[in-house]
Amino acid sequence: MNGAWLQAFTAVDWFALTWFVCCWFGYGWICEHGPKGARGLMGVSHEFRLGWARQLLRREVRVADSSLVGNLMQNVSFYANTTIYVIAGLLALLGTVDKLIDAAEELPFARHVSRDVWEVKLLLLLMVFVGAYFKFTWSLRQFNMLSILIGAAPPPGEGTEDDAQRLAKVNSLAGDEFNRGIRAYYFGLAAVFWFVHPGFFIA
Repeated sequence: MNGAWLQAFTAVDWFALTWFVCCWFGYGWICEHGPKGARGLMGVSHEFRLGWARQLLRREVRVADSSLVGNLMQNVSFYANTTIYVIAGLLALLGTVDKLIDAAEELPFARHVSRDVWEVKLLLLLMVFVGAYFKFTWSLRQFNMLSILIGAAPPPGEGTEDDAQRLAKVNSLAGDEFNRGIRAYYFGLAAVFWFVHPGFFIA
């Protein structure tokens, strides 16, 4: 791939790509740091996680808590493994771009673009799902830390509010990274429409 794709990109393509980046980072900022972020999914989930941590410190038997964390880790691991297959598929497509172009030209509303532009679009998708993979694996690491904190939790009656806050914080960090990985999937699916037409991609 050379610099020819810069000239091959139309103004609509550039706008679509810029709009994609703005939507991704803008949506993430609004959800996590915006004025209503505390009342959103992440903020409300943290309150429930804090309540869970307080109840955990009162329980003598914490098998159910360990099972819940194990279930969360299994879900994250499933997405991480699935993302590996998506990345492998995209890498395989990079080697068969010509066949992909021939297949896409039969779609309605599809535009004829150069091979370089197709490669850029595939690289965008690849970057999205590589980012998702790192989010999922980092979430898994944090859930591992949560399981360690549960194992090291003080006996019933000896736990403090600081212990509960610590458990809830690690739980929320892991859950937030998982949400970011899922968000990458949503935006990756949106980016697929760029192969058809940048107007669909923008919409």
